[in-house]
Amino acid sequence: MRNCSHVEQRPLGTSGLSVSRLGWGTVKLGRNESVKYPKPFDLPDDATAIDIVLRMLDLGITLFDTAPAYGLAQQRLGQALGARRSEVVLVTKVGETFDHTTGLSQYAFDPESARASLEHSLRLLRTDYVDLLLVHSDGNDLANQDDAFIASLIDLRCSGLVRAIGFSGKTVAGHEHAVTWSDAIMVPLNMHDASHNDIVNLASKRGVGVLVKKALNSGHLDAASALQWCWHDATCATAIASVVVGSLSPDRMAANAHVLSEQG
Repeated sequence: MRNCSHVEQRPLGTSGLSVSRLGWGTVKLGRNESVKYPKPFDLPDDATAIDIVLRMLDLGITLFDTAPAYGLAQQRLGQALGARRSEVVLVTKVGETFDHTTGLSQYAFDPESARASLEHSLRLLRTDYVDLLLVHSDGNDLANQDDAFIASLIDLRCSGLVRAIGFSGKTVAGHEHAVTWSDAIMVPLNMHDASHNDIVNLASKRGVGVLVKKALNSGHLDAASALQWCWHDATCATAIASVVVGSLSPDRMAANAHVLSEQG
């Protein structure tokens, strides 16, 4: 069964991409070390992981967010998507990798590292392009937007290896600069931290798509209330294309989609 539920789609700025208003973050699909969730969790085995991916698709979720720093997530998405690749707006990142032997992230923000990272991601994802490539910042958001590095991302977009480029950072100043060159940005925003509210509205006015991360504050907020706030109560709600939620439970994601549908 495919797309047994419908999740409303919105344009991602002027990128030409259309994304489900509820997106799926895949970190739990491949990594459970050095994460900020309130409770520990086990990674699914390969068969269960593939089943989860396909069930998320069947919910009508079309935005899948992943990264090299998410452990096995890219590999498992590649195994699962197959002929259904075209149903997904696939987001991955450059800038950060994670070493599970040390429990530490490593960062590189230079043109050579960006291309090598993307090419490795494409092999794992079993695709010849990604829809959106984001910079996975280490928090030094302005330093991670060196002119030569950004020019290399633009070249990757021109090459057809990616359809759109953007920035996933942590600071208001970083995202304020990112809207000058990005097709889309991914910002932390939730009912306890609305510091990026003005950036979201600024991006929207400039035609830059907005994805929201940390809407549930890494699982520390009630999902229904937090999503209601992002989709309806926040003063920047209408400017948000998609709220990305990490989960291993298609049932919970279905409940999240129901919160959205109840708003009409």
